[in-house]
Amino acid sequence: MKLSDYIVTFLIEKKITDVFGYPGGMVTHLMDSFYKYRGSISAHVNYNEQGSAFCACGYAQTSHKPGIAYATSGPGATNLITGIADAYFDSVPAIFITGQVNTYESKGDLLVRQKGFQETDIVSIVKSITKYAVRIDDAKNIRYELEKAFYISCNGRQGPVLIDIPMNIQRADIITEGLLGYEPEEHEKENLYYEKIKDIILDMLQKSKRPVILAGNGINSANLVDEFRNFVDLVGIPVVTSMIGRDVMPDDVDNNFGFVGAYGNRCANFIITNSDLIISIGSRIDCRQTGSNLKIFAENAKILRIDIDSGELTNKIKDDEISVVADLKKIILMLNLEKFEIKGNYEKWIGACNKVRNELKCIGLQYENDFIKEFSYNVPDNFIITTDVGQNQVWVAQSFVMKEKQKMLFSGGHGAMGYSLPAAIGAYYGSREKVISFNGDGGLQMNIQELQFIARENIPVKIVLLNNNSLGMIRHFQEMYFESNFVQTKKEFGYTTPNFEKIATAYGLRYININSIEGISKCKDMLVDDKPCFIEISLTDTTYLYPKLAMGRPINDQDPLLDRSLFNKLMEICNV
Repeated sequence: MKLSDYIVTFLIEKKITDVFGYPGGMVTHLMDSFYKYRGSISAHVNYNEQGSAFCACGYAQTSHKPGIAYATSGPGATNLITGIADAYFDSVPAIFITGQVNTYESKGDLLVRQKGFQETDIVSIVKSITKYAVRIDDAKNIRYELEKAFYISCNGRQGPVLIDIPMNIQRADIITEGLLGYEPEEHEKENLYYEKIKDIILDMLQKSKRPVILAGNGINSANLVDEFRNFVDLVGIPVVTSMIGRDVMPDDVDNNFGFVGAYGNRCANFIITNSDLIISIGSRIDCRQTGSNLKIFAENAKILRIDIDSGELTNKIKDDEISVVADLKKIILMLNLEKFEIKGNYEKWIGACNKVRNELKCIGLQYENDFIKEFSYNVPDNFIITTDVGQNQVWVAQSFVMKEKQKMLFSGGHGAMGYSLPAAIGAYYGSREKVISFNGDGGLQMNIQELQFIARENIPVKIVLLNNNSLGMIRHFQEMYFESNFVQTKKEFGYTTPNFEKIATAYGLRYININSIEGISKCKDMLVDDKPCFIEISLTDTTYLYPKLAMGRPINDQDPLLDRSLFNKLMEICNV
C-alpha cells in the first residue's frame, strides 16, 4: 500500500476522528489519502497552519486522544511552531506531521542553506519544544516511528511530537507485513512504591491542622477529574487550583476556594498562605502562583509535590519540600480505596476558610468581572469554554462560575494570543459539545481567518469578543510603569481595531452587540442553539485586572490593598 495511506489507516486504528491542516505541495499525497478514507476520518482545512496546530491542541484537550495537525515544508512547518510550543508547555498530546522535500532534493551534508524549494530543517528547529522529533528517510521505518510517536506523546508527561516525511517517502509503496514495530521500554514502579507514597500523604495529613490541596492541570491531563473529586470528598480538606486547573472542581463545591496566584482569588491566596501543609497534585507551582519572593510564600507550610515529570521537581519551592515522582492515575485510585478517619479533624480549618470567603464577599470586583459572572449563568452545563490570552483570560478565570461538566481551556505556559478561536474548533470536534470562545480584540485578530472555518462548517462555536479597543493588559502595565505612554496599545498611539460587526457579517455569522449586563438576555437563545454566532461586548478602553499582585509582595496581599484592619482580621481567622 502507499505509505501515506498507511499513515491514515494507522490514525483510524487509533480512533482519531478529525485532523487539521493546510494544503501544500509536500503533503499532497497525505491529503489525497485522507480523502480516500473520508468515511472514517475527517481532514479539516484551516486558513493558517497555526490555526491547525491550535485545533489539534483543543481536540486533544477534550477527547483525551492526541491531536493531529499536518503542514507542508518550509513556511507551512514553521507556522506550526507556536501551537507546538503551546502543546509542549501545557502537556497536550499532539502529533504534527510535516511534509519535506524529496530526499534526492535535500541538501544533506552540503554547506548550502537550502537545496530544495521550501526545504527547512524543521526537526532541528522544534527539538527543544517537542518530546520527540524525527525525519523519516526510509519508508520501512514508518510503522516504528508512528507507534513511537504515539507512545511518547501519550505516556509519562504528555506532549507533542513531530514527524517530518519527505514527499518521495510519502508516495512510496510499502509491504505492511513485516514492518518493524516499536516496543517501549517499560519502567513500571512497583506497587510497594505507591504504597509508600500513600503512607507519606496519610502521615502528613494526620499531623496537619491546616492542610490544602493545590490542584493542577495534570489532573485534566491524566483524565482523572471524577476520581480526584471523589478523593476530595473523602478527605474533606480545602482545595485551591492553578489557573489552568480551574475546571477540576465546579464552583458550587463547598471546599473549592478558587485559583491561586498573581491574579488569583483573594480567598484562595489567603488559604494557601496560612496553610501548614500544601499537597500539590499535578501543578508546576510556578512564579505566577507563588509570587516573585519564595521566602514569603506560605511561610509556615510544608510542601508535598506529586508530579509525573521529575524535571519539574528540580525547581524547588522550599528547601525541605518532599517531592514525589508518580503517575496520578495510580496514586489517586489508591487513595480512593482508603477509609479516611481524618475528615473530622479539619472542621475548624474548613470553618475558618468559609469565614474568609464570606468576609471577602464584600470586596467588589470590576464591571468586567460582574459581566462574566452574569454571562456564565446563561451557559449550560455541557459547554466547553476556551479563553485567549490577556485581560479576557483572567476575567474569565476569576469570575466564570463553572458547572459540574464544563471544561475550561487555556494557553497556559506559552500564553499564546490567537489560541481561543482555533482551540474552540478543535474542542468541538474532540467532544461534539457546544463551545464558547472568549477573545480580546487583540487576540482574535491573531487567527481571525478561522471564522471562515466556523462559518463553512456551521459548527456551534459561540465567539464572544470582549472589545476594549486596546491591548488592555499591556496598556495597564504602561499606565503603572511608563507614565501612561500607551505606545502601540491604544488608537491614538498606533493600535486600531476593525468594525467587527462588518467582519462577522462578511463571514456570514449572526452578530449581536451587548453594552450592558442587562443586555446579556438578548443573546440567550443564540448561546444554546446549534449554530455559530458572534457576540461583541463593548467595553471602555480603560480596563484593569484586579486583584493583581505587585512585585515582591506575598500572594495574599494583592492590589488594590485591603484595608489593614480587614487584612489582619482575615489572617487572624486563619490562625486556627
